[in-house]
Amino acid sequence: MIKFDAIQIKYGDFVAIDNLNLEIKEGEFFTFLGPSGCGKSTTLRCLVGFLEAAAGDITINDKAITHLEPEDRGIGIVFQSYALFPTMTVYDNIAFGLKVKKVSPDLIKAKVLEAAAKIKISEEQLQRNVSELSGGQQQRVALARALVLEPKILCLDEPLSNLDAKLRVDMRKELKRLQKELGITTLYVTHDQEEALTLSDRIAVFNNGYIEQVGTPVEIYHESKTEFVCDFIGDINVLNEETIQHIRYANPEVSLEGTKGYVRLEKVRFTSVTDNDIVLKGQIVDTEFSGVTTRYAVKVSENQMINVTTIDQQSAIKEIGTEVELFINPTEVLQF
Repeated sequence: MIKFDAIQIKYGDFVAIDNLNLEIKEGEFFTFLGPSGCGKSTTLRCLVGFLEAAAGDITINDKAITHLEPEDRGIGIVFQSYALFPTMTVYDNIAFGLKVKKVSPDLIKAKVLEAAAKIKISEEQLQRNVSELSGGQQQRVALARALVLEPKILCLDEPLSNLDAKLRVDMRKELKRLQKELGITTLYVTHDQEEALTLSDRIAVFNNGYIEQVGTPVEIYHESKTEFVCDFIGDINVLNEETIQHIRYANPEVSLEGTKGYVRLEKVRFTSVTDNDIVLKGQIVDTEFSGVTTRYAVKVSENQMINVTTIDQQSAIKEIGTEVELFINPTEVLQF
């Protein structure tokens, strides 16, 4: 549906994005993920029309939109700051775009009520000023204002970053429900890996103006194609040369090479589960209990610390100072 073809975006002489090629399918929840300054928001703003591409083309359903004005692209956007009018009512904020388009008052009312119902905004809230609302409620208003224009594409630029942790989780569920219910093609920008993994159909991982990998959340997490993606997505252990050598000697059939490897925390275990597992002996030096899981830091050598995440019964949680054996399947060690 959306196609970026050899897109270049510049700020003066600085090239922020170069030779970007990407396709997004209709009805997809697609996330641009990466650290601050990597180019994800820049790419989104170019799609919406707030930035002009220095080279290349953007098409939607094979129609070139590269040089169209933002209002002619059929794209709705919700900003990190929501960009609402604080002195206006919720109703007037949602209706604003329709009034600009000179839609009839009766149709405006019908569309605003319909959008508000989808986003679970009550009729009582519609009469309140935006400034009286909580952050989560303001986020809903911003969503309704974008959706009331019935865009083909919805763009969300870090829309949850101003909310507290629990509200972010609740709103993630709401966004996913709404997107599936409406079937609207959604582009989501975030630096939060958990958000990207839980919400997305597919993810593009950005780094320094380039896309490192495009894939499903499972592919991005378990089959990282580059060292940056592997290290950026989720928590991971970095295995040093000494540990890599130990694994190689313990299982000569393993094809590990070089001086570094990576293994996910949950793939390091306190019990052996495959014939390929190798064992590392160590001592627990720290624990972090987070309710569902416990994270252990295990010192296996002077220069190697390995973290393990487990789901333990309270009575089974291991104490600091406990001598333990760690089991790693060499086939689950990633190298680049």
